[in-house]
Amino acid sequence: MKRYVALLRGINVGAAGKGRKAVPMARLRELVEGCGGADVMTYIQSGNVVFAVDGAPAKLEAALENAIRDEFGFDVPVVVRPHAELVRIADCCPFAEAAAERPNLVHVGFAKGKVTAAMAKATAPYCTAGERVVVVGQAIWADYAEGVARSKLTPAVLDRAFGASVTMRNVKTLGALVTM
Repeated sequence: MKRYVALLRGINVGAAGKGRKAVPMARLRELVEGCGGADVMTYIQSGNVVFAVDGAPAKLEAALENAIRDEFGFDVPVVVRPHAELVRIADCCPFAEAAAERPNLVHVGFAKGKVTAAMAKATAPYCTAGERVVVVGQAIWADYAEGVARSKLTPAVLDRAFGASVTMRNVKTLGALVTM
């Protein structure tokens, strides 16, 4: 069996797992097990799942998306990547100095489709206050220099720029997923 990480986009655990698109982590672990996952662990109640399974990432994504839709009645984009890929991505952070200083403000994004370095140019009009976006391999790196809350680099902007659903994680979370 190979180790994978599933990253869910746009779920809300809210207070006691209530809210729009609420997905309780205990139930998510059960759904991953139902899709064939073993040794399933979640991280920080926001749709980060590490597990072992035999199979192709695209099939795992589809199986988990279908299981979530069947269980909760709404769609949640899921990106599945091999754990080894996350290790390589973590080692190639183009904003290493910024990530060391402010790990909650440097993010890596994972798209459901292929990305190119040229696609990052579409984010330039939305980058303010020292923000920057670059692509390294299939990883979309964003430095939210002054914080995510007021940034114009919203999920909708990233989706349009990269032509697919993009889910982001800060480098602190990436490091924890790599360690798991």
